[in-house]
Amino acid sequence: MKRPSLGRLSLILGGLAMIGPFSIDTMFPAFRQMGAQFGADTLAMQQTVSVYLVAYAVMSLVHGPLSDAIGRRRVILGGLAVFALASVGCALADDLPTLLAFRALQGVSAGAGLIVGRAAIRDLLHGDAAQRMMSQVSMIFSIAPAVAPIIGGWILGWDRWPAIFWFLVLFAVLLWLATWFGLPETHPPEARFRPSARGLLRSHRYIALNPRFQRFAAAGGFNFAALFLYIASAPVFVMEHLRLEQDQFGWFFVPTIAGMMLGAFVSGRTAGRVSATRSVAIGFAICGIAAVANLAYTFAVGQATAPWAVLPMAINALGIAIVFPILTLAILDMYPRQRGAASSLQSFTSLILQSAVAGAISPLISHDRRWLALASAAFTFLGFLFWYWEIRSCRGAPVPETEKPVAETPAL
Repeated sequence: MKRPSLGRLSLILGGLAMIGPFSIDTMFPAFRQMGAQFGADTLAMQQTVSVYLVAYAVMSLVHGPLSDAIGRRRVILGGLAVFALASVGCALADDLPTLLAFRALQGVSAGAGLIVGRAAIRDLLHGDAAQRMMSQVSMIFSIAPAVAPIIGGWILGWDRWPAIFWFLVLFAVLLWLATWFGLPETHPPEARFRPSARGLLRSHRYIALNPRFQRFAAAGGFNFAALFLYIASAPVFVMEHLRLEQDQFGWFFVPTIAGMMLGAFVSGRTAGRVSATRSVAIGFAICGIAAVANLAYTFAVGQATAPWAVLPMAINALGIAIVFPILTLAILDMYPRQRGAASSLQSFTSLILQSAVAGAISPLISHDRRWLALASAAFTFLGFLFWYWEIRSCRGAPVPETEKPVAETPAL
């Protein structure tokens, strides 16, 4: 296997990771237009996000193990092809049930690049180099939520909402070509195993029941939920609370994603210089500061205004981006023979939580800024509690200090 240059690898894997945010955030500015055409209220339109996330979460259990069995490249290429076709279906939908069906198909296929891409990084790189690459991919990935709603607003300036999905078709096709020509197979045939439903279930059960996996996944999932609550509530937060227009989502997303990019940069630069335990502690401390600042501003100021109302989200995103790569690598290092399965289960755990946030919690509380701030702070605190539990239980760094696995599943 000829290893690709690190720059090319980070660009391709970063682009693959952008599929998910583009699928959600690009259509936010079109919510009003789509709702008016379909006769759907805010709660009904929010289901275009939740049905996508549920399908994404369920299929995330398959992408990783499938790549362990047949190779990373095939799964990524197949996922991109299905996503492009699903986006065509969304563009041609003339009623809400049809749109929801193709949104579910988008969710089934969108996770292949992100989930399998994480495993590919760990196939090629180790230790500090893997953390730096994961951080570089995170920096590229973090651009998507910032530019996606802006692109959606621009598209709506010259055409109607179906054009947003035609844009997603084009994006998927370009990524398919980049993967075909630029990404080699990172999981050789001799490292694969014959897939079986029973073996897959046994592997998933063994990983999922590991208390360390549960703590790592919960810490990362709840910590990100504090920010995702505002992302899922962006149509209401931007247009109702900030009183901005459909082409002004950048006021919310640009500062937030700038914080995420800075955090990813810091994580990459400190790899090998600052211990994993200290880095995660710093990240959670930053998230805690953001939660307190958000509560103080929300309860002290009657009318939210940009950029002050968004500044706590930017600080929170900075802390999340420092924490997340380290927790992800900790999970992958626990299962070197089943990295795809471990990545799948981590994504599934997080996505189930984010689906509940987008489909149930956000519609209930998004119209009240105080409840948004309180719920976001609670998620940050829960994430910290699970990480603190891990530290107290293992009396050491959250990331294994050697390349030896912490646990290993039985052979399938």
